[in-house]
Parts: sequence; structure tokens; C-alpha cells
Amino acid sequence: MNDDIKQIQGIKRPYDVTPSASAGYQPVAKKKKGVPIVGTTLRELIHTSAKLESTTIDGRSRNCPYLDTINRSLLDFDFEKLCSITLSNNNVYACLVCGKYFQGRGQKSCAYTHSVEGEHHVFINLHSLQFFCLPDNYEIIDSSLDDIKYVLNPTYSKEQIEQLDRNEKMVRAYDGTLYLPGIVGLNNIKANDYCNVILQALVNVGPLRDYFLQEDNYADIRVAPGDIMINLVKRFGELVRKLWNPRNFKAHVSPHEMLQAVVKCSRKRFQITQQGDPVEFLAWFLNSLHLTLNGTKKSNSSIVYKAFQGKMKIYTRKIPPIDLSEDEKRKLLAIEEYREYDEETPYLFLSVDLPPPPLFRDEFKESIIPQVPLFQILTKFDGQTAQEHKTYKDNFLKRYEIRKLPPYLILCFRVKLPIYIEFVN
Repeated sequence: MNDDIKQIQGIKRPYDVTPSASAGYQPVAKKKKGVPIVGTTLRELIHTSAKLESTTIDGRSRNCPYLDTINRSLLDFDFEKLCSITLSNNNVYACLVCGKYFQGRGQKSCAYTHSVEGEHHVFINLHSLQFFCLPDNYEIIDSSLDDIKYVLNPTYSKEQIEQLDRNEKMVRAYDGTLYLPGIVGLNNIKANDYCNVILQALVNVGPLRDYFLQEDNYADIRVAPGDIMINLVKRFGELVRKLWNPRNFKAHVSPHEMLQAVVKCSRKRFQITQQGDPVEFLAWFLNSLHLTLNGTKKSNSSIVYKAFQGKMKIYTRKIPPIDLSEDEKRKLLAIEEYREYDEETPYLFLSVDLPPPPLFRDEFKESIIPQVPLFQILTKFDGQTAQEHKTYKDNFLKRYEIRKLPPYLILCFRVKLPIYIEFVN
């Protein structure tokens, strides 16, 4: 018997791992000769998760008696597609009666148990968009459910996209609220308002919006295996399509899935529970989109650079120390180190400074809000106005000159708010 045990222990099973693997190391698949390991595309990932299931179609499929139990006012597909019991994201179904998410539809699954205990019978697969009746386990085929399918995954044709900017009509949601597609509120989950303002501004930029409204534009982008940054592109595309959906059930959208992708892709640099800097988020988000869309340093390598990238020339000169005499300063300025040099650099947005608020109040004892022309604020980039920049060691004098404006110019205003400022609605 001991000899048999030794023989069994000597057999190496295909799923045996080494001690280093159990400590967090993941073994890499061996590369076969002549077969390169290539990445996957977003289209392949979507088709893999949205694979149609083998179902039973009978006479009940087109005459389901439970369609009148669907409660559209409770349906919300903006949240992360996780089972409310197991927290799994595999094979998740949504109950169309109560709106909760459950996993599977087998006899021992959470969805099956919910259908028996709660007498809720109509479910939709959140990946394949198929409707099922449980516990009878047959597929429901009915055109009256197309509005639910469209809310879950809105699609747009080229003709519809071309008419978006021309359409100024208000539409009515299922709950009776009037709204304008594209101008839809984003839910503030906790402290994510700094992300919401950036996302709402970007989804109204024409070229960026048109690009992400059609999933085919970025579905064939090839990414490396295990690259999580593709989720940022996928979730942003879903958010754009939901914000411009003219058939929403409600006049607001929850950016929950989008923010989860931001937290994960930024490695918790930007979080939902903590306030962040909108300008830092804008810079990270635009650059991340550009790189994930296989963008390069070329100006037209991605839709981000096509819409927002401009060029400016920066003139830099090192300032001599203050404690030197005029003759010593004059000698230093003749050295190569202190001569002015210029370089051309691209930009995605411009940071401008507002003038300080006046100290005095008006006759109504209210704060005076000064009105400053935009051209006066942009004198910082006329190539003549110099600004001093201090480092831990040296001081530099820099001048900025805009050489090329992008189709869409983003201006970021830095405002310091004293505690005595009163906010008026």
C-alpha cells in the first residue's frame, strides 16, 4: 500500500502549483514554437461574455403569462453587474420584477431560488440580453421587451449620430421627467463630484462623443492579456451611450461602473469616497484614454489628440542670483547656461489664473464679482508676458506662446476660495 501511495504522489497533475505560485506568483503559459502569443480585442471580450446560451424555445416563449409583472420603474442597469448574494460577475441575471441581480438560472442557482421564493418569473441575462422565465426555464421572445434591452445597451446608427446636434427637443423618460439627451444628471455616490464634472463636459464634445457612441470604432483595438486599462475605454463608451439615450427610464444616470473602472485603473489614485483634483483627473483620464486607444506622439494618432491637442512654444531663461552685482550678472548672461532657449511642446488643456477678488463689498454688502475679458486672461500665452518659476535650486523666467489651437480648447481656472466667501444660488 505504501508503494501505491508513493506512485500516486510521484504523478504530477496538470494543476499542481509550486510554492512560489501559492505566494502570489502566477505561472505563465509556455509559448509554442511558431505560435505567437497575441492580445485580445474589446470585441472578443464582449462576445465572450455575451455568448448566447442554449435555451428551450416552445409555445410559451411568445406567450409568456408573466410579462405584466415587469416593473420598469424599479429597473436600474447603471450599477456593477454583480450577484446580490454571491457578489460574482459571471452569468448574472436581473430580475425584471424587483430589479435585483442574481447569478445563474440552474435549479441550485440564486436566480432560480429567487423565482421560487419571491414568485418573480421574468429575468434578463445582463451579458447576452436574453429574457428567460424561471423556474420554467424557457426563453421569452417578445418585442415589447425591446425598450428594456435598449436601456441596458443603447445603440446608435450613423444617421442618428449626425442628427444629435440638430435635435433640441426634450424627451420624456418612463418616470415622466423631461430631459435633453446629453444633458443628464450624474448621481453623486459620495465624493465623486470632481469626476462627474469632467465626465459631463467630455461627453458633450462632438468628435469624442461620436467616436464612443459607435462601439465598432474601438472594439478591434488589440490589448495585451491582462491589461485592465481597456475597462476604462469600455465603461466610458457605455456611459456616453447612456447619457445620450433618448429612451431612458429615468432622467439621471449613475456612473457607478465608470467610477469603479477609474479606481481600479488609477490604482486608487482617484477614489469615490475621497475628494480629488478635477484638473489632475482630467489630465490622467485624457492621457489614459489616448494610450489605451493605441495612441502615439503623433497629433492624429487618437481621437483624444485630434480633439484636444495643441502646440505651444516655451521660452526659458535662467535668472542670475540676486546678490550679484550688475557686472557679474551681465557676465553670467553671456554664458550658455543663462541664455534663453525655446522648445515646442504639445498640450491638452491650458491652466489660467483669475485675478484676485476685490477686498471691498458693494453697497448691498455683497462680494463684487469682477468681469474679466477672456483675452486678458489668455495674455499669459502671448509670448511676451514672462513668469518666474522657482525651484529648490534655481529660478527661471518663462514665456509661453501658443502656436496651434486645437479644435476644442480646454481652459482650467485655478480658484482659491477664502472661507469668508458667500455662495449664492
